[in-house]
Amino acid sequence: MKLNQLSPKPGSAKSRTRVGRGPGSGKGRTAGRGNKGQNSRSGVALKGFEGGQMPLYRRLPKRGFNNIFRKEFAEVNIGRLQTAIDAGKLDAKKPLTMALLSEAGLVTQMRDGVRLLGKGELTAKVEIEVSGASKTALAAVEKAGGKVTVVGPVARPKSPPKASKSAKAAKSAKSAKTAKAAKTKAAAEDTGS
Repeated sequence: MKLNQLSPKPGSAKSRTRVGRGPGSGKGRTAGRGNKGQNSRSGVALKGFEGGQMPLYRRLPKRGFNNIFRKEFAEVNIGRLQTAIDAGKLDAKKPLTMALLSEAGLVTQMRDGVRLLGKGELTAKVEIEVSGASKTALAAVEKAGGKVTVVGPVARPKSPPKASKSAKAAKSAKSAKTAKAAKTKAAAEDTGS
């Protein structure tokens, strides 16, 4: 058996139907869309529209809300922690901080901090500092002889506020004014000497 002799099982790979390719194909001319009307045109998306009948997404009751002050934590399981220690990415002898976890690649996006979860097994004795930890994770770390310090959510870095258009215009007008004043002062000094 060679690579060029490999082929899919007969009947398993079916080539897609190419519509609008002549009457002999059975999907020519109108390409299976029927004659005229909105649905025969391109650029039509009537998802969820039920012809004026109250649509399903409006018939069903709404529940709950999205808390805008919610905290989102990056999750790290103790099993991944052990794997990183075994691979030499983390030193179990040193206290593990959230910054160290990020550098080791266990956390890609810090968000509001790191939450330690109890999936997997931990054999190394570690001292770890995180924003939160589950009961199973706490128990597993303490069982291995380690210690978990919960420091709470981390303040996210804030982006500097954007200057409004009016503030930008005022700033540019002020800089233009100072430049003009400097020119006139220089001209006066030249004529005076």
